[in-house]
Amino acid sequence: MLSATYRFPDIRLPERPTPVRYLLAVLRARPGLVLAAIVTGAGWSLPSALLPLVIGRGVGAIADGDSSALWRWALLAGVLGVTQALLGTGLHFASYGMWIHGAGSTQRLVTDHTTRLGASLRDATTTGNVVAVTSSDMNWVGNAFEVIGRTFGSIVAFVVIGIAMLGTSPVLGTVALVGVPLAVLGIGPLLAPLQKRKTAQRENLSEVNALGADIVSGLRILRGVGGERRFLARFRDASQLVRRSGVEVGRSESWLAGAEVLLPGLVTVAITWLGARLALDGTISVGELVAFYGLSAFLVVPVATATEQVSSLSSGLVAARKVCGLLALRPKLAEPVSPLPLPDGPLELVDTTSGIRIAPGKLTVVDLGAEAEAIAARMSRFADADEGEQVLVGGVPADRVALAELRRRVVYAHNQDLWFSGVLRDQLTPEHPRGVDIFAALHAADAEDIIEALPRGVDELIGERGREVSGGQRQRLSLARALAIDPDVLLLDEPTSAVDAHTEARITQRAKELRTGRTTVVFSQSPLWRNVADEVVHGKAVTV
Repeated sequence: MLSATYRFPDIRLPERPTPVRYLLAVLRARPGLVLAAIVTGAGWSLPSALLPLVIGRGVGAIADGDSSALWRWALLAGVLGVTQALLGTGLHFASYGMWIHGAGSTQRLVTDHTTRLGASLRDATTTGNVVAVTSSDMNWVGNAFEVIGRTFGSIVAFVVIGIAMLGTSPVLGTVALVGVPLAVLGIGPLLAPLQKRKTAQRENLSEVNALGADIVSGLRILRGVGGERRFLARFRDASQLVRRSGVEVGRSESWLAGAEVLLPGLVTVAITWLGARLALDGTISVGELVAFYGLSAFLVVPVATATEQVSSLSSGLVAARKVCGLLALRPKLAEPVSPLPLPDGPLELVDTTSGIRIAPGKLTVVDLGAEAEAIAARMSRFADADEGEQVLVGGVPADRVALAELRRRVVYAHNQDLWFSGVLRDQLTPEHPRGVDIFAALHAADAEDIIEALPRGVDELIGERGREVSGGQRQRLSLARALAIDPDVLLLDEPTSAVDAHTEARITQRAKELRTGRTTVVFSQSPLWRNVADEVVHGKAVTV
């Protein structure tokens, strides 16, 4: 669905989208597709509406003994059938395109926005909510779009039937034009409870997704403390809650389906009874009675389609409300209105909060213990400085630099950085061409033995979070990945805490040689890093 063969149009969302405005904005992005669905929907419904009239005329021709008229009406019925088949194919294509547009565009918008949110997403919402939007809610948005063509066609067919009935029998036409809307209105009271129950089911589904994600991410810890059974019980209870809420939704939908048949069925019975009385009185012919019966039976289709549209739109609005909630989230770090460029070459770092100054083009070790992580986050602008304080990067305030440029020039490598599932070579190779050779980076991180132990070397497929390797090996691969990027400023947080002293000694020397002329900051209390450092920071004091 999201392959390169489909080009999603640009969707201009309002600054603060509401569910209705969101759905309208997505629809406006593909006016041609919407028009195609409406036209084919009308063309598909009209033959079904006209067919009872044609059959009625054919029955009348039989009663009159006019065989030539009978053949003409039979031929016209065949033409209507072929026309409906062709337009039905077009309607199916357009309706499915509408579904893809609604669901796919929603998934793309949410994925792009959550990517821009970055690490701030975790604090703003739950994993289950994001999973529910991108796996379930997007389908409801697509369903609300998919039925638009058939709904418009049903309206057109209903109008045609009403006009045809009024032209032949004002009484029967009035019953149809009044009775069918009343049947639709009679179904209305069933929709509010259905929407309420669907909202509750959606919330329960979000919670069970969040619980499942938490269990999977902490499975190793759960096994270590023997907590599998307890969390299994919690997940089972949450799943049963989703099941029960789903049963409530199904119960409401069953009542709705029954009403879709019962209420228009009563209108059909009334039209048939009145038509039979009029036929006995000679007001209408037998052929017209047959036509009226077929038309009244067809009225079930517009009612069912209208109900489906209302139900789908109700679910789509519930889903769109969740989508708008995600799209309303804003990253913690604001982009500057008028960004300033960073100077070329090695960059100096100054943190006014701690008073630390990092000299450009040198390897500096910062030995501050618990304070180190907060300082590193400020220097790389993963957190803003307090009011009245600031971080200067190359003499430019960090909050005045475009985040994209700052992320490219200043890289903060943390031991908690994640590994995604994929080929190791792809994960080690930097996106921009200016990075160093990955094998040079692996040598500097003393990770060549890890590559040699893998069956396919750097072409080995590494699973999520790099579980195929040990903690120490993963730390060395993470360091190699950071060194391969070769940024102007590289901040390393305890990059060798999980390796032995001999390995650490080789890494410190090789990393210093590889980073010659670049600004490198190592937050570590290791004496081996201090031995190779150009400067060492203890508190606010700098030792050369």
